[in-house]
Amino acid sequence: MTNRRRLSEDDAGETPVGRGFLYGLYQNRIRRGLAGLELPHHVAMIVDGNRRWAKQRMLETAAHGHRAGAAKIREFLTWCDDLGIRVVTLYLLSSDNLTNREDEELTALVDIIADLADDLSKFRDWRVQHVGSTDGLPERLAATLAEAERSTAGHSGLHVNLAVGYGGRREIADAMRSIVHQHGADGGTIDDLADVLTPELIAEHLYTGGQPDPDLVIRTSGEQRLSDFMLWQSAHSEFYFVEAFYPDLREVDFLRAVRDYAARHRRYGG
Repeated sequence: MTNRRRLSEDDAGETPVGRGFLYGLYQNRIRRGLAGLELPHHVAMIVDGNRRWAKQRMLETAAHGHRAGAAKIREFLTWCDDLGIRVVTLYLLSSDNLTNREDEELTALVDIIADLADDLSKFRDWRVQHVGSTDGLPERLAATLAEAERSTAGHSGLHVNLAVGYGGRREIADAMRSIVHQHGADGGTIDDLADVLTPELIAEHLYTGGQPDPDLVIRTSGEQRLSDFMLWQSAHSEFYFVEAFYPDLREVDFLRAVRDYAARHRRYGG
């Protein structure tokens, strides 16, 4: 597992003059350089920095930052889709957030995520899936996530996982409970279960069962930790950390992350 800090500031020697025409040329140069390289199939994004973005701009509430982050999400997903990435997982609301956020902020965030899920379910041919637990989720949010998943189940475009009410340790515990219940329903015993319990079986019962593990995990805002995100699935993932708060994420930041991934020699187990 490679864990290197990457900044969103322009690389030394690659800084274009201005943010207009020349900047577009620079961005296109990075994109062209990716041609023929091995790109990630599954990208996971820890969406971080929305509240600090709002505070930095002295906005009245954190909801302004969450709305700005939600607006960036469809843009980010479009970058992924246009580059040929097939699965994206977005960490939007942890199970811990449900208990440690102030009521006013949480209420606004729930509405923003519900609107986002509904919007994404009607955009392109994307398939939306909720990954996480519905325990503790407000009824409207749970219902909207379920409807987005139902209405896009037959879509064949970008697979978008919305990690809402998500916790990595909770996911593994839920997977184990599911295995035990299924094994018992099939008439199995504890001794039998010990014989058949494998990493592959556990993976099948995760919220992302049947999907490939993330090749690349990106986190914005400069923080360098997983925060209980995809603990099982990211065992062999590459990590890329961006200084920018999520609402300020630029396509060039994303392209650099993909370029960095393509340049790495992935090693499994050491």
